[in-house]
Amino acid sequence: MKTRTRTRRKVTDLTVRLLMIGCVAIALIPLASILETTAVQGGRVISWHFLTSAEPIPCTITNATPTCSYGGIFPAIEGSFIMLGVAALIAMPLGILAGIYLAEFGQHRWGRLASFIVDVLSGVPSIVVGLFVYSLFYILAANPEDVYSAFSGSIALVVIMLPVVVRTTEESLRLVPRSVREAAAALGIPRYKATIRIVLPTGGAAVVTGGILAVARAGGEAAPLLLTALGNRLGFIGFNHPAEAMPPLIYQWGTSGYGNWVADAWGMALVLILIMLSLSLTARLILARRARLIGGSA
Repeated sequence: MKTRTRTRRKVTDLTVRLLMIGCVAIALIPLASILETTAVQGGRVISWHFLTSAEPIPCTITNATPTCSYGGIFPAIEGSFIMLGVAALIAMPLGILAGIYLAEFGQHRWGRLASFIVDVLSGVPSIVVGLFVYSLFYILAANPEDVYSAFSGSIALVVIMLPVVVRTTEESLRLVPRSVREAAAALGIPRYKATIRIVLPTGGAAVVTGGILAVARAGGEAAPLLLTALGNRLGFIGFNHPAEAMPPLIYQWGTSGYGNWVADAWGMALVLILIMLSLSLTARLILARRARLIGGSA
């Protein structure tokens, strides 16, 4: 009887393992296909000239037009990094402070309401975020032309990044052992000082990781920038002027029908994937290093 039960458990365990491996393989097939297609198509145009040159004039690549220029994507790279940088400078402090409030001081009705609002905000479609920021700037701007600007695009990315930063900060601080807070209280340290000087540094690696993931999340959004930043093939010329960005430009060029723009869209998609992959790997390395430190100290 025991042998039969043991055999049945082994068969069940093996079956479940095979099912999990099969599900993982099925999930990886479309991802591998996307990466393979993007790498093959985009790798044909990737070069230093492609990364540092101005955008090309559209043309159809045929044997009759051998001089058709592929150009470059520097204005899009420049605009993306500027808008992401401004958005991070705004969203990171606000999100960290909100996360600290929810984790340390939000155990009441208003804290639960704020947490619910963050959950709702994290589920709002990005196109709705773009419409909201567009409407906000249209109402507030003295000049209607200021609606389409690098600054409005940055604000749209702030709205997308904020709930990610808030939630990761809150969860990372909740993972800090309660004994740390109790030890600080036993030493007579005020709660706000203990939170800033002890609790926050203890979970600092996870907070930084959340910020990196928030930047990666916002860096791939095209819909809100189509309604706010609009685009500017001349490059960044000021925060009150339209600016270019990679995600919306990939959509515009990829559906344009012009041969050199379509080819450049594949190259830009590969560059964007590599940037987002680098950010995600950096976040995972920080988390892994923090886990090793915690394991070593334990």
